[in-house]
Amino acid sequence: MASMRAKVVEGQEANSDLLALMRSVVQTESQALATLADSLDESLVAALSLLQGCRGRIIVTAIGKSGHIARKLAATLSSTGTPAYFVHAAEAGHGDLGMICGDDVVMALSNSGKSSELMAMVAYVRRHDIPLLAICGAGAAKTLFCQSATCAVVLPSVAEACPLNLAPTTSTTMMLALGDALALALLQWRDFSAEDFRRFHPGGGLGARLQTVEQLMHSGQAIPIVTANTIMQEALLVMTSKHFGCLGVINNKGDLIGIITDGDLRRHMATGVLDKTAETIMTKNPQTIDAQALAVSALRLMNRSKITSLFVVQGKQRKPCGILHIHDCLRAGIS
Repeated sequence: MASMRAKVVEGQEANSDLLALMRSVVQTESQALATLADSLDESLVAALSLLQGCRGRIIVTAIGKSGHIARKLAATLSSTGTPAYFVHAAEAGHGDLGMICGDDVVMALSNSGKSSELMAMVAYVRRHDIPLLAICGAGAAKTLFCQSATCAVVLPSVAEACPLNLAPTTSTTMMLALGDALALALLQWRDFSAEDFRRFHPGGGLGARLQTVEQLMHSGQAIPIVTANTIMQEALLVMTSKHFGCLGVINNKGDLIGIITDGDLRRHMATGVLDKTAETIMTKNPQTIDAQALAVSALRLMNRSKITSLFVVQGKQRKPCGILHIHDCLRAGIS
């Protein structure tokens, strides 16, 4: 029994050591990012300018672990409005160089700057006068790879988080963060909007959050609407048949001027509500939303206002064109 307890304690100590190591890795990479942020200078502005001037596509290339970062960076650029694709440095020498055109800009990632596969890419772009942006480690600053670039961004000298200082960890983390910084600067420069983002992300949870109110709202005959002078006996029939638990009230110009809810009915129940007009029962200036607004904004507004339905309006005249229920958002996967 004592032997079993010793093994348990030994296992707990080993786990504690491993947990400390993992914390150290995260802390080391976090510190590397802080160092990177402090080191950014005019070379990054020059890199951004080079990418802004690209008339074709940004070709992101690398090999090894940097290749995985490059592939992710190409995807981020493309999804945020900057046409880009990934070319594997090894495959480039076997025909994929034909994917690179004169209007493109090549962005090459290498920590050491000594990969022979990348040097074949460098030779090709120099021969065809294609701009090259090099992102490399501090030790590569004087390599032919870095010196041959149109523009080079050199990462600060930081040890890898690997206990052997061998496995790419902090170096790839910094490359990823630097690539994201460039991609998002280009996003802002292009004035890339949420609507643009929605076109590129129609699927999954992100696509659901980027749906517009117009895509989910009920329109036409489904909208519970009555005119201001409608007697409540008739208005209640409309309210009941539409199943939204509320009723919009419009004036003779078709502008939305009020809303009737179950709460309004209860407040007027003892005053002969059925003989009154909709205008005398309604709550003025109801919450509304534009048809082109994101559905997630509508859901946020309903939660904040503690309501379950929103009338959708067009223009400054507040003409109702639809109604959105909170359940419509939930069914669409918006939360």
